Amino acid sequence: MPRVFISAAHKSSGKTTLTLGLCAALHACGHAVQPFKKGPDYIDPLWLGMAAQRPCYNLDFHMMQRDEIERQFARATAGARISLIEGNKGLYDGLDLDGSNSNAALAKLLGAPVVLVIDARGMTRGVAPLILGYQAFDPEIRIAGVILNNLGGSRHESKLRAVIEHYTEVEVIGAVQHDASLQIAERHLGLVPANEQDAARDRIQHVGKRVAAQVNLERFLAIADSAADLNIALPPEAGTSAERLRIGIAHDQAFGFYYSEDLDSLRAANVELVDIDTLHARDLPEVDGLIIGGGFPEMFMAELEANVPLRTRIRLAIEAGLPAYAECGGLMYLSKSLSWQGQTRQMVGVVPGDTVMHERPVGRGYARLQPTGDDRWQETASIPAHEFHYSSLENLPADSMYAYQVMRGHGIDGLHDGYQRYNLLAGYVHRRGTGAQGWIAPFLNQVRAHKARVAD
Repeated sequence: MPRVFISAAHKSSGKTTLTLGLCAALHACGHAVQPFKKGPDYIDPLWLGMAAQRPCYNLDFHMMQRDEIERQFARATAGARISLIEGNKGLYDGLDLDGSNSNAALAKLLGAPVVLVIDARGMTRGVAPLILGYQAFDPEIRIAGVILNNLGGSRHESKLRAVIEHYTEVEVIGAVQHDASLQIAERHLGLVPANEQDAARDRIQHVGKRVAAQVNLERFLAIADSAADLNIALPPEAGTSAERLRIGIAHDQAFGFYYSEDLDSLRAANVELVDIDTLHARDLPEVDGLIIGGGFPEMFMAELEANVPLRTRIRLAIEAGLPAYAECGGLMYLSKSLSWQGQTRQMVGVVPGDTVMHERPVGRGYARLQPTGDDRWQETASIPAHEFHYSSLENLPADSMYAYQVMRGHGIDGLHDGYQRYNLLAGYVHRRGTGAQGWIAPFLNQVRAHKARVAD
C-alpha cells in the first residue's frame, strides 16, 4: 500500500490545491491514485475524487473507530498504485490535548510518511527551525519531504533550499511559485453543475500540469513506496439476502453531500440508488424511500421554488408515509420557506418551519447526539456527528417531536435535532451512515417495514 500523508504547518497553506494537483498529475501519468481526506469534509473529496477518477473516502477519529479507519483504508486502496491522504488544518492540530485525533495520529495509525506543505511567503532562514520543530515534536512521525508553496520567485526558492539543506536532512521535493491561476475560491470548491463538468476538469488539468512541473513526482512516488507494510485483516465480504430496495437520492447542483463509504454501504445492502434532480425533474420516481443530503439549496432557491410539481410530489409522498431521511440542506428544502439576501422562496413544506440564512455560522464543528427515547428509529447509543450551517429553522410548533437531544453542538434549536413527522427524520447534523451508530441500518429497517405494510 504505497501511501503519503500530505499535511501542513497550519491551515490555509495550499495543501488542498497541491493534493488536487498531485492526484491529477499522477493520474495523467497512468497511475491509479486513491485519495482520502481526514475529517468530516464533503467539498474537498468531490474535487479530489474528480482529479483521481476514483471516489475519495473520509477518515475521521470522531466518526470512526480506529479499526474502522484501517479497514476503510485497506478496502479503498485495492488496485491503487498510490494513496494520498490529505490532512485538515496543521499536522499536530486536533481537538484533544494529547493529539489523539490529530493529523499526526492518523499518519501514525496508517504508517504513512508525511510530506509537509509549507506556505513560504515571507520566510527565509525561519523555515529551518519550523521543520526541525515539527520533527522533534513527535519523533514517531516521519517527515519524509517538504513542498514549498507560494514562493516569491527563483531567488526566494534558492535561499530556502540552501537553508533547508544546511540545517536539516529533509528533502525538498517540490517548490511551487505563487500563482493566482492555482487558486480556487471556496464557493467554487462546492458542487459542480453537470453543465460545468468540462470546465471543472479543465481547471483540474491545469492545476495538475502546474504541480507536475514544480514537484518531483518520482521522488514523491519513492516516498510513498518507502512506507512500511500494513497488515490489516479484512473480514470476508458479507452477502445479503435482503430484498432489493429502490431509494431516491437528491443528486444535483443543490444537493450532493454524501460520503463515498455510505454510498458503498447502501449498494452493498442491495439498494438501488435512483438519482433525483430536484431542479429539473418534474415527478418523483417510484421509490421505497428518499434521501436528501446536504448542499447549497440557498444558491438555487429560485429554481427549487419554481419546480412546483416535484415539491408537491415529495410533500404528498412523505405525508403518505414514504420513509425519508434529510440532513442540513435537505432539512432546509423540506421546510416551508427559505429566506436569504432579502428574498423568501417557498420550499416543500412538510417540515412546518421556516429556514432563515444568517451571516455567521449557527452550528459549526463536531457534534454529539443522544436519542431521546421518542425516536422512531429506536436508536439507543450516543451518536457522533458534525455540523456546518449558516441557517436556522424558525417557527416550528412547540409540540414538535425530536429524535435527539444535542449533547454537543447546536442542531435545530441548541437542544434538539432530528425533527420527526410521518416517517421523516430530518436534522441539521451530518452523520456517518456506516457503522454501529450509522443511520443506514435503522433507515433501511424503516423502509423495509413500510414496504411490507404497503404490500399487505
